[in-house]
Amino acid sequence: MAERDRTSLLGLLLDHYEEMTGHLARRLGSLCLAEDVVQDTYLRLRSLSALPDIDNPRSYLYRMADNIALDRMRAESRRGRRFAPAELGLDQPLDEPDAETTLEHKQRLERLSSALAELPPRCREVFLLHKFDGLSHADIAARLGISRSMVEKHVMKALAHCRDRLAL
Repeated sequence: MAERDRTSLLGLLLDHYEEMTGHLARRLGSLCLAEDVVQDTYLRLRSLSALPDIDNPRSYLYRMADNIALDRMRAESRRGRRFAPAELGLDQPLDEPDAETTLEHKQRLERLSSALAELPPRCREVFLLHKFDGLSHADIAARLGISRSMVEKHVMKALAHCRDRLAL
């Protein structure tokens, strides 16, 4: 598929962002998770080396987003919660991770912090307001005096950058 077709799909995704987010929020039960899935859909579209011939681009995008959402739900159910052995009479979740897991989380957090520091200031600010302060795209746009579309672009850019840096 030509690069202009990929650009058309990415534009269509942005045009239907709110509609798709609402659809996924109903399915996942969380607006935040739905926004993450739409952003993952954007990143997946950008990373595909070749796109098939697509008869209905909107349906293709929704199917891709639904598949990503399904993958997330499956991963969550596989992860589950860790429990202490029942034979010890401790049927409660283990609250504290082991030392190795703690170290891995600390290293990952340090890499994330470094990745965030590499972002342009406005992009970093938008990302932190959205992901850490929990503000909606509309609230961020109003607060910073930028368009909602620009907020979405900053968030997607930051997510892509962080994903690339954390994959190392």
